[in-house]
Amino acid sequence: MTVDRSTNGAMPAASAPDATLDDWTPSERISWFPIPTEEELDPRVQELISRQREKLGAPSNVVRVHSWRPELMLRWLELYDHITRGPSGLSRAEREMIAVVVSSENGCMLCQTNHGADLRRLTKDPILADRVALDYRRAGLDPRTRAMLDYAVKITRTPVECDEADIETLRGHGFTDEDIYDIINTAAIYNFNNRVSNAAGFLPDRANHGLYR
Repeated sequence: MTVDRSTNGAMPAASAPDATLDDWTPSERISWFPIPTEEELDPRVQELISRQREKLGAPSNVVRVHSWRPELMLRWLELYDHITRGPSGLSRAEREMIAVVVSSENGCMLCQTNHGADLRRLTKDPILADRVALDYRRAGLDPRTRAMLDYAVKITRTPVECDEADIETLRGHGFTDEDIYDIINTAAIYNFNNRVSNAAGFLPDRANHGLYR
């Protein structure tokens, strides 16, 4: 597939169009890699953005920045959606807390912005969501949630230091083995996402900075 290399450009549950002539072309540089024109998109990506337009009003930057590698994007999305939105003993809000805390540790602007907005939406408490993003240790969280996020941070900062005692600690807070494995996989997928985003120069949708405040 040929791509337009003259326009460079960068998934939360909510997004909004930038002020451009159309809702696909970025109004600013959102990636250090190519952004195809809409006519050049893989048909599967065109179907995805049609669903986004119907649900969200416009395609998101996440789809824009990954669209030049459609096979990679669609395989990643399938795994990402299963880990973050599939069946789990962890709530959606808990998984978004992991997303926000891991992304904060990694300094990922795209994921901090997008998942901060999702956490505000899910908790309906923008102050709590902002405190989790800024310093979850001082956000007034219950011991169970704090232990979950401490483990997510350990996986992010010093994974080689993870040991079986960490698993026992989480069991002591009432997490099942399935829950703990979901914590591990959720932290891991966001570390992956953060590294791709930071290394590729992705930017979030401008509208997402102010959503649900």
